[in-house]
Amino acid sequence: MPFVIVSGLSGSGKSTALRTLEDAGFFTTDNLPPELWGAMHDLAQARGLTRVAVSTDARTRDFLGALEASYLRLSRRREDLRVLFLEATSEVLLRRYNLTRRVHPLGETLLMDFARERELLAPLRALADIVIDTTQLSAPELAQRVLRALRLEYDFDLRLLSFGFKHAPPRDADLVVDVRSLPNPYYVAELRPRTGLEADVAGYVFRDESSEAFYREVRDFVRLAAERARAAGRHSYTVAVGCTGGQHRSVSVAERLARDLTDLNAQVTEHRDVQLGEEA
Repeated sequence: MPFVIVSGLSGSGKSTALRTLEDAGFFTTDNLPPELWGAMHDLAQARGLTRVAVSTDARTRDFLGALEASYLRLSRRREDLRVLFLEATSEVLLRRYNLTRRVHPLGETLLMDFARERELLAPLRALADIVIDTTQLSAPELAQRVLRALRLEYDFDLRLLSFGFKHAPPRDADLVVDVRSLPNPYYVAELRPRTGLEADVAGYVFRDESSEAFYREVRDFVRLAAERARAAGRHSYTVAVGCTGGQHRSVSVAERLARDLTDLNAQVTEHRDVQLGEEA
């Protein structure tokens, strides 16, 4: 896995790039002077860390004199060393700073700061394997560009849980699906004490074509929502499936979704209310 040095102009998206790499399994360190790159490499190896990313930019200007020597030393030890440099037009950087009201690390007028910063970081840009102009990129687009540029992938998880509305919906779900219109095993005496984890209970829930049609609509909508979340750079998406008590219908639907959406790494993380009982 590559050792990545992230640099670029203030406001160009370095924080987004670092967060993206962290989500992809990298150990990340921000604002690290070049002379400490080798020490970070050694420490990571000693801890068994295979993915490391460090950020160096104008904030470390007092240490940039050691830049080229530090890079050469590290490049001899890491054939997979990569330098990722981000930039944008001064007009866009100015607009971003005006929105955030942050102070530029060089502390002069902004346009003068951008010009001086470009000059200060020119040696790092010259070393860059990858240069990304973020002028027209949103944060999710930049995240995707960083992953593609480094030939990286990250895991996406579709998390499913079941619950009962009478016990209140979960507060941390991205999407809540109501399946109370499906046939209710509560009204069948021999099924009432059992759960949707059992095949004959699930068979009752999906007993007719209208129930199957409803489930297909739910499945397709959950797929669409999860795929759009993944395309936007999300690493996980949580869908809560609810019925009245959380014992029969919601459990059956969540389990079936997990089987049908394996390509999205779907998994049931919890049947929250399965032991609390169903009500009509």
